Amino acid sequence: MSVKTFKPEVWAAALLESLKKSLVYGSPAVVNRSWEGTIAEQGDSVTINSVSRPTIGDYVPNVTTITPEKLTTAGRKLLVTESKYFAFEVDDVDARQIAGNVLSEGLAEAGYGLRDVADQFVAGLYTGVQTANDLGTNSITTADQAYDALVDLSVKLDEADVPDENRYAVIPPWFHGRIKKDDRFVGSGSMSADERLMTGMVGEAAGFRLLKSNNCPNPTGDDFVVQAGIPQAITFAEQINKVEAYRPDNSFSDAIKGLHLYGAKLVHPDAIATLTASRT
Repeated sequence: MSVKTFKPEVWAAALLESLKKSLVYGSPAVVNRSWEGTIAEQGDSVTINSVSRPTIGDYVPNVTTITPEKLTTAGRKLLVTESKYFAFEVDDVDARQIAGNVLSEGLAEAGYGLRDVADQFVAGLYTGVQTANDLGTNSITTADQAYDALVDLSVKLDEADVPDENRYAVIPPWFHGRIKKDDRFVGSGSMSADERLMTGMVGEAAGFRLLKSNNCPNPTGDDFVVQAGIPQAITFAEQINKVEAYRPDNSFSDAIKGLHLYGAKLVHPDAIATLTASRT
C-alpha cells in the first residue's frame, strides 16, 4: 500500500470493524450500540429513547372496559466526549529495505492502541453503579472465594430485578486463574461458536458469561474492579471519523493519520453490579 493507492473509506471501515471485533468492555457482550448514529465531530450527541411501562390491570370478563393508555417517551443524550488520533510515517528508504507492508501493519497497531484506550474509557463507567449494587472490597485468594464473589454479584442483580439473560462479568486475568480451579467453572470449549469468537470470552460461571481483560480498573495496589451486568445497561457509540494518507512536506515518506470519536453512557446504573477484588 502507498499514498497513491490508499482509499480512506475502505481503511476507515476496516479499522472500525477491527475495533468492534477486538473490544472487551466495548463488545456486544457488555454494551449495546442500539443508538449508534452518524458521528461527525467531538461534541455530537446520540439520542437514547426510552418508553414508559404500561400499567398492568385486572381483567374481569364482560365487566372490564379496556381503555388503552398513551405511552410516553423520554430522550437522553449520549455525548461524544472522546476524540483520539494517531499519526505515523514510513521513510521511503526504510520502506524499500523492510519486507512486508509496513503501512498496513502500522494501521493494525494503531487499531490496537485505539481499542485499548477506548476499552479503558468504557471500563471507567463502573463508578456510576447504583450504591446498593456495589459489594465493596473482597479478598479473593481461593477458587471458592472467586466463585462466591460471582454468586454475590448475581444476587445483587437479582435483587435489582435485572433479567437473567445475557449476563456477563468482566474479570482480570488473575481472577480467571482462581476461578479455573473451581469445578463449577465451565470453560469456553463448551460455548457456542459465536460466543467463542467474542474477544475476552473465557467461559461461564454462576450464571455469567465471563470475559477476561487487562483493563479491569485498578483503584489501588492489588485491588481490581469486577463488573457484572447486562448489555442494556451501557450504550456505546463510536466512529472512525477520518483516515488520511499524505506526503509530509518536511520528509521523504508516506504518512497516515486517523481520528477516532466515541462516547458511552451508563443508562441503567441498577443493571450493573461491582466488587473490588483483592488478590492478596
